[in-house]
Amino acid sequence: MKLLVIGSGGREHAIVDALARSTKVKKIFAAPGNGGMTEEAELVPIRADDITSLSNFAQNQHIDLTFVGPEVPLSKGVVDVFRKHGLMIIGPAADQARLESSKSFAKQFFRVNKIPTADSFECSNAMDAYRILDNSRYPIVIKADGLAAGKGVVIAENPDDARSTVHQFMETRTLGEAGAKVVIEEFLRGEEASFHVFADGVDFQPMVPAQDHKRRFDGDTGPNTGGMGAYSVDNILSRQQHETVLQRIIKPTLEAAGSYSGILYAGLMLTAEGPKLLEYNARFGDPETQVILSRLRTDLLEVFIDIAEHRLFSRKLLWHTEAAVTVVLVSSGYPGKIETGKEILGLDEAKRISGVKVYHAGTRLDGGRFYTAGGRVINVTARGTTLAEALERAYFVAQMIEFEGKDYRRDIGKKGLAKQK
Repeated sequence: MKLLVIGSGGREHAIVDALARSTKVKKIFAAPGNGGMTEEAELVPIRADDITSLSNFAQNQHIDLTFVGPEVPLSKGVVDVFRKHGLMIIGPAADQARLESSKSFAKQFFRVNKIPTADSFECSNAMDAYRILDNSRYPIVIKADGLAAGKGVVIAENPDDARSTVHQFMETRTLGEAGAKVVIEEFLRGEEASFHVFADGVDFQPMVPAQDHKRRFDGDTGPNTGGMGAYSVDNILSRQQHETVLQRIIKPTLEAAGSYSGILYAGLMLTAEGPKLLEYNARFGDPETQVILSRLRTDLLEVFIDIAEHRLFSRKLLWHTEAAVTVVLVSSGYPGKIETGKEILGLDEAKRISGVKVYHAGTRLDGGRFYTAGGRVINVTARGTTLAEALERAYFVAQMIEFEGKDYRRDIGKKGLAKQK
């Protein structure tokens, strides 16, 4: 089969890598892809949000199946366009992707369908937002309504921080139109968890759980980011929590969404009252994808075909019992202003380390050498018989790879280790 993967980050590299292991794959294209994918895919210089060009390419190349990695093309209707032309594609339609692309729509959906979530208010102008903040308890969470590449959520510790955030989002428009409307919601206490499912419009199958690390610095401090690392072990959720998520969150959502097909990712807070839904993403998380797919034993292409043919129920998904960890290497200054074009060293040596896979995110290949080309640069992903072993391998390689300004969190998986003691 000829495949097209849309996207260019570490998530898409992990997807390309998993698909390349299938015996059914004849060729993989990645649009636009990144330099690290060149061993497994042919790069296509088409932006992920250029829906018309992507559709034309898929038709001209007779692509058998397309997978959409990032949220922006989903929100712009890439699935609708591909299906209109009879092209097989994995992902939800644009109206279903609104569960991610509009925080206010999602919160209304949660309330109507009685899905446990934080109390919240939607504000369409700054004056209303300021009035809500004046009568709020802190900390409080402020979310830009639209897509903001993982940077549209701020946990404000005090009124000054909250008012500054509203001013930036709604008046200065630092996030563009994404911040024209905001959702202000109560701060939930507990541990976060990422819960992904495959869905085919009729049935669904859950994936192994993961825990992301969104805050920039150790100890969950600093600004939110797209994700600084993740780990996956089976005991992130208890058996009771797992069942609660399925019965009270996932099933009601899919029943109400109607024929939802693709990936659904629930960002959860495991509170003292039980799991509550923070938000939905209509695609794989990044860097959760890296740890989840590293544990998947079943052929990913077979799963995608099952989704496209609405027979996901016919196959039992098989998973490695080993733990998996991803440590994200970032450019200095991330998630703010960064410098790019720094040469990346140590990648060849990293390939020789057993149990470790290096996924490229913000990289550029030029003359056989790799250079930084974004905030999140490299995802070091490792498996181990224990979480401690996986962490040791991942951090060993994280130290081995070098580029000017490299930084990373040193406490990925720390909460998971504490649970095991």
